[in-house]
Amino acid sequence: MSDDWKKLLDDVGWAILNELQQNARVSFAELGRRVGLSTPAVLERVRRMEETGIILGYHAELDGHKVGMPLTAFIRLSVTGNLLQRVIAIAEKLDEVLECHRVTGTDSFVIKVGVSSVEHLQELFDKFSPYVATTTSIILSSPVTRRMIVRAPNNKKPSRPKRSRGLNS
Repeated sequence: MSDDWKKLLDDVGWAILNELQQNARVSFAELGRRVGLSTPAVLERVRRMEETGIILGYHAELDGHKVGMPLTAFIRLSVTGNLLQRVIAIAEKLDEVLECHRVTGTDSFVIKVGVSSVEHLQELFDKFSPYVATTTSIILSSPVTRRMIVRAPNNKKPSRPKRSRGLNS
């Protein structure tokens, strides 16, 4: 089953993924209508995409302001040696950590956090600072937030060359 997932990423598969990324709550009947499949066929395709790990989950997008976390920040951490696992353990335990990414360059991690206040951010910051050098940036606005993953241009099927309609054909 190593490359079975690749077979699911044909034109119909990408159409399903595009629709689900726009609205994961769309019914299977409506999804089937939109992509040109029967309800059982689209249900089977989605199930196989879930089983092969193409679709990892379905999530609700929340407004941080309305749920008591109006400040979002990125904390960049520079860690050396055996402290990598310690930082990961701290990040995994903290509810405020929305994302934690191991990165290349001068930083070791970029962590996205949601907090209720600057004081709350400082408390969170203090949980990491004994172990690492940190740099923090508070997000002022987010002109682009959630983007769909679309089919890369080099993953599209090559178009067939057109036959020439010259005099000799």
